[in-house]
Amino acid sequence: MTFLIQHFKYSLIVTAIGLSTAFLWGGVTGVFVVAILGILEVSLSFDNAVVNASVLKDMHPIWQDRFLTWGILIAVFGMRLLFPIVIVTETSDLGMIEVVKMALGDPDRYSEHLLTAHAEISAFGGMFLLMVFLSFLFNEKDLYWLGTIEEKLAKMGHIKSNEMLISLGVLLFVQHFLPLEHKLSSLLAGVGGIFLFSLIHTVSELFTEKEGEVMAYTAKHAGVMGFLYLEVLDASFSFDGVIGAFAITKDIIIIMLGLGIGAMFVRCLTVYLVEQGTLDEYVFLEHGAHYAIGALAFIMLISTQIEVPEVITGLIGATFIGLALFSSIKYKKNIPPQEQEETA
Repeated sequence: MTFLIQHFKYSLIVTAIGLSTAFLWGGVTGVFVVAILGILEVSLSFDNAVVNASVLKDMHPIWQDRFLTWGILIAVFGMRLLFPIVIVTETSDLGMIEVVKMALGDPDRYSEHLLTAHAEISAFGGMFLLMVFLSFLFNEKDLYWLGTIEEKLAKMGHIKSNEMLISLGVLLFVQHFLPLEHKLSSLLAGVGGIFLFSLIHTVSELFTEKEGEVMAYTAKHAGVMGFLYLEVLDASFSFDGVIGAFAITKDIIIIMLGLGIGAMFVRCLTVYLVEQGTLDEYVFLEHGAHYAIGALAFIMLISTQIEVPEVITGLIGATFIGLALFSSIKYKKNIPPQEQEETA
């Protein structure tokens, strides 16, 4: 218990500050809504934590710490507060100051403007997450959760730009069904998501290919790219959460506090998974998380046409994680004790 408290101390501190601020801002009701939003954010983002852990485990401890410090400031104030305001500013004829005043004084109108940009937001986030899923699917691995099917798909990884071609094909298909006023903007947003994923990975590969005397330089900058990748991944996960939060409350301060608390717990959980070696212990957990991400990507794209309740998204993600956990336990039981000692 002491270890868990020590490990999640930043989360507990952020929770205490967040709930205190919520009480001063919205009284007991504000505290209750912030707590609900925080719980929902954590429950819907476990797959995010697993994928984050798969990236974070190879990063320098300095960048792991920055993921909890710098990263949470970006996640809370950047993605949960500033980014929606920027979206409304860009998709309306209003200035940023006017949008801020509207968000604080007329939240109903503000949420209407934000929902208007839902197709573009979903296109960007959906394409980025789809690229994350496909890059995992087409990457050769030591173990294959789905056996021969997954192994054959992984061998297609030698085909250049296959992830990009598939993603662009999906984007063009989805864009065909959108209303005329959203077609071009959603297409550009989706291409932007694909471009950003490709840019981060291309630069990251350039750094990791260096050898010899520049290894320290490489490690430092690979940490930078890994950090940026995690922040964009978190942003892609948070898009629907921010919009969905408006179904519970229209108060952007309460939304920021609730989702911020949840984001901090997810980040501490990510570091916890790394330090405990959970991904090595449960070998298919990373597979399940990536399939959950693939499902979320398609759900985000479907939501440009049909409203999909977050509970469905959460259940699908939980199902993939649960099946992966079960498969990992079963796999471990079938390994001879001698092999388990050698891999430990």
